[in-house]
Amino acid sequence: MPRTLHLNAFLLGVGHHEAAWRHPRTDPGRVTDLRHFQELARTAERGTLDSVFLADSLAVGPAVRHNIQAVFEPLTLLAALATVTSHVGLIATVSTSYNEPFNIARKFASLDHLSGGRAGWNIVTSAQAREAWNFNLDDHPAHADRYRRAAEFVEVAVKLWDSWEDDALVLDPAAGIFADTDRVHEIGHTGERFRVRGPLNTPRPPQGRPLLVQAGSSPDGVTFAGRYAEAVFTAQQTLADGQRFYAALKQAAVAAGRDPELVKVLPGIAPVLGGTEAEARALADELEALIVPEHALAQLSGMTGVDLTGLPLDGPLPELPDATTVQSHQSRYQLVVDLARRERLTVRQLIGRLGGGRGHRVVAGTPEQVADQIELWFTEGAADGFNVMPPLLPSGLEDFVDHVVPLLRARGLFRHEYTGRTLREHYGLPRPGSRYATDRELVTA
Repeated sequence: MPRTLHLNAFLLGVGHHEAAWRHPRTDPGRVTDLRHFQELARTAERGTLDSVFLADSLAVGPAVRHNIQAVFEPLTLLAALATVTSHVGLIATVSTSYNEPFNIARKFASLDHLSGGRAGWNIVTSAQAREAWNFNLDDHPAHADRYRRAAEFVEVAVKLWDSWEDDALVLDPAAGIFADTDRVHEIGHTGERFRVRGPLNTPRPPQGRPLLVQAGSSPDGVTFAGRYAEAVFTAQQTLADGQRFYAALKQAAVAAGRDPELVKVLPGIAPVLGGTEAEARALADELEALIVPEHALAQLSGMTGVDLTGLPLDGPLPELPDATTVQSHQSRYQLVVDLARRERLTVRQLIGRLGGGRGHRVVAGTPEQVADQIELWFTEGAADGFNVMPPLLPSGLEDFVDHVVPLLRARGLFRHEYTGRTLREHYGLPRPGSRYATDRELVTA
């Protein structure tokens, strides 16, 4: 069967460009309007996209004066989006640093049931110290410690999803039997950070387990993704960087004893579309002109974990510490530094380049030019699909679905209609069985 693209729509407020809320094509008041997000989800489904994705943070950002920060809790919002869609997958970011495995396993199992098997979890470890301040901590745990906690967190969640076997529900009113207790299991987990008895108090999800997504590209993140992730959201600026990351991630899966074909790599792409290249460039210039430098420097400080506020805009980026010494997003930090050094950008030019996608690749051009870039990365070993980040919403997503998707279909790169109902089926991934069912079968064989 020919390999085809996987496309995810990253829904962020009224657009991914940091000045989107100031552009006349958007209405910033819609950021708290459920109908806005329902329309976006329906548009993604009209384009037969694999999934929609909601990011999350557990603190107000440093630049709330100059940019939209109001966001819904993603699992709550996705439950509402499930009611107006029937196929598109629903992926939410949830941090392992400031939650407990039982609660999160239960919430994702519930969403999977409510949506008919369309839930996905973007596993993050959080990267901002201000999130720690909201959870009884004075400082953010170290980068390596966060990943060790995340590994045990996921292990516990998987055990909890497995704790109900597929045939545990008997539902026999005449006999008075709701569930077969031989097929509902305590997990008895005792580890370094968690003690969880189980079982989960939600039956096994339709997908067996929600799709597991990961978004870190540091060495720790790649190792973690190779072990657990089934889809990876990532950021690279050049084809060569994309190819290197793609190869490293697939090798990490092999090292973890997994089939690399079952780990899908989706770099971010922010398509600025126009009927002509000049129109696309004009829109990109309009958005860049609306950037508030004070906000952009705060964003840059957040990305690097280094206070860069007050820098001269027309000077170079100063010398910064090695990426391995920072405790924020190490991979994004390195991407920003490499971009500034490689293209010899001033601080003003750098914040302009980052304004469209916070380090993700911005492609301004016609639908044909955007489709060409997608095809190039897909066929040249840099991507299994893309995390689509429209600069303006809803118009950017509508333009992508109406003008880029048909080109990808015509080239044989993307589906014309859904062939499955679950998120795992969209991504071509198997439905895992319960480990407890497997163990019981081995004992009775």
